[in-house]
Amino acid sequence: MPDVGSTVLRLVVMGTGPFAVPMFQALLASRHQVVAVVTRPDRVARGRRPPPNPMRQAAEAAGVTVLDPPDINADESRAAVASLHPDLLVVCDYGQILSPDALAEAPYGGVNLHGSLLPRHRGAAPVQWAILAGDATTGVSVIRMSPRLDAGAVIVSRPQAIAADDTSATLEQRLAAGGGEAVLAAIEAIVAAGGAEVGEPQDPSKVTRAPRLTKADGLVDWMESARCLERRRRALEPWPRLATFFTGPDGQPQRLVLADVAEGAPTTAAPGSIVAVERGDPGSLTVACGEGSTLVVRRLVPEGRRLMTAGEFLRGSSLREGGQLGTPAGG
Repeated sequence: MPDVGSTVLRLVVMGTGPFAVPMFQALLASRHQVVAVVTRPDRVARGRRPPPNPMRQAAEAAGVTVLDPPDINADESRAAVASLHPDLLVVCDYGQILSPDALAEAPYGGVNLHGSLLPRHRGAAPVQWAILAGDATTGVSVIRMSPRLDAGAVIVSRPQAIAADDTSATLEQRLAAGGGEAVLAAIEAIVAAGGAEVGEPQDPSKVTRAPRLTKADGLVDWMESARCLERRRRALEPWPRLATFFTGPDGQPQRLVLADVAEGAPTTAAPGSIVAVERGDPGSLTVACGEGSTLVVRRLVPEGRRLMTAGEFLRGSSLREGGQLGTPAGG
């Protein structure tokens, strides 16, 4: 039986986005040795700086070697990883799926930190889909890596309650903060097993999907209930955000981001119609939704302008009771 408390593993961490950073920092503070970080290469657009890469920044600040192969499964990429003699690959928010050959470059294979309680919400946007689905609880899972997306045996899971006011940003921050402890617990289980398989296989009948979001996911469908739209607003914050359109003074559709909303009183009005306008401070805009519900908009961002209260917007707007909000034809 290995001495779990004294065994030191050589780790190669693979990650790109901010969700992986707290885990990386926890591994740095552990007894294990992080020998390199593998991240996605920067995407350089003409005339623009590449978008921030939180894991690259964290690795460089810690003085850890950074590799950024375009294809982690290519022969030269696998050879570069093998040259580091890792015992275990630790993957989180990386952006590439590792092949069996890539996983075989480490004797213990790989583990992945995922932002849900698998098998629920497999995919690229588990935090957002947990809120969209109205889940009361989500969490993080550490799984054995496999060629199939998020399908490996679950070694460790840690539940986390979803608060009524959680956005994807606030919930993701809490989940990420607990990711390091979960990964370290999984590593201890792997060491204790001495290389034997650990973890519980996922139940295929309980799998749900959490595909990557697009900007179109933020467009309001007023046939949805106000409860669903309130969850959508929180799930899509800070991107792509919940938005609708109204007809401006020039007769052209203008985009309106709904930044703060709540469920309102029941109505018999048609979905998308404006049922109440309060132009005072802070003011509100109440819109009919599906199932006879209403959505009260308290703060918003008009196209090309700053965040403002509904009252501020309405004092300079021609919107009236009986008006209509919605996606323009072809939009």
